[in-house]
Amino acid sequence: MKRLIYCIPICLLIFFLTACTQINSQLASGNSALPYNPNENIDYSTSELNSIYFAGGCFWGVEAYFARILGVKNATSGYANGKGTTPTYEDVIKGDREFAETVHVEYDPKRVSLNELLTYFFKVVDPTSINQQGNDKGIQYRSGIYFEDKSDEAIIKAYIKHEQEKYNEKIVTEVLPINNFFLAEDYHQDYLEKNPNGYCHIDLSILDEDDDEAQSYLKPSDEDIKKNLSQEQYEVAMLDGTEPAYHNEYWDFYEPGIYVDIVTGEPLFSSRDKYDSDCGWPSFTKPISHKVVKYEEDTSFKMNRTEIRSRVGDIHLGHVFDDGPIEEGGLRYCVNSASLRFIPIEDMVKEGYGDFIEEVK
Repeated sequence: MKRLIYCIPICLLIFFLTACTQINSQLASGNSALPYNPNENIDYSTSELNSIYFAGGCFWGVEAYFARILGVKNATSGYANGKGTTPTYEDVIKGDREFAETVHVEYDPKRVSLNELLTYFFKVVDPTSINQQGNDKGIQYRSGIYFEDKSDEAIIKAYIKHEQEKYNEKIVTEVLPINNFFLAEDYHQDYLEKNPNGYCHIDLSILDEDDDEAQSYLKPSDEDIKKNLSQEQYEVAMLDGTEPAYHNEYWDFYEPGIYVDIVTGEPLFSSRDKYDSDCGWPSFTKPISHKVVKYEEDTSFKMNRTEIRSRVGDIHLGHVFDDGPIEEGGLRYCVNSASLRFIPIEDMVKEGYGDFIEEVK
């Protein structure tokens, strides 16, 4: 009988510890191994950075998420658009000062556009939820996009107008100028870096989706590439050449479809993002995903330009400039036709690109 009496509290203790372990595991949401940060080895010292502010619930996860998007130099946690000055975390959680947990994102627009950042934002928030994201409730957890540059407002609102088509309920995400932003306490900064098993309402594995897609495309041997490409295509794509302006296949071509890497077939650009820039080469406001394009400094011909290359094929595509349509993010991806193969929308399913039809419509 005594053994049974002593066993009961021990068994309860074991059960309690097991339950706590399971709860902590659930709260961690699989963050014990945080996704790789592609910005770690990038030198941003000469980059002209832009700023945008995202409120999307608990800022621990929002910060870790945006810090891992290629082109983001810094992501820092803070409190924005509330009343008064120098709020503490204790002030914010009371809600009476109306601050929102907000992440300041400093990014290089030549590596990632505002539109792409907005795409990532709406992947992880419920924009129809009022004062709640995930399990976190309160005015401090409302969703919002706050801007410094007035020209960003039109880009954000145009994006949300398009995004609204996906929802039956109204999007309630705030779009306002940034006001009263204060950095959060030190222990909030890089919280998940310091506490990888900490609570996070955001599924950080979303950041790995593009990397998984990359494995579907393979670069052939140089011998096979030479067999499959014309002389001009090989010189442009493989030897970093440039085709003549106004005398190339796609400069004035606007049929619906996607443009893929001439070597690997990896999807790079959509006809939806193509426009007439009057430069004589195909021009796009953005790639299908920021991860499918690599950016390198190009100082040839005594110029300082940013070269763009494909992710898997590592072929020369062209260059990116900051004179594109402001309402679309302000970038112009100037691409050689010789580096691309066009697949019309009616052939996309047949050729294995059915998953990208939404990128065209």
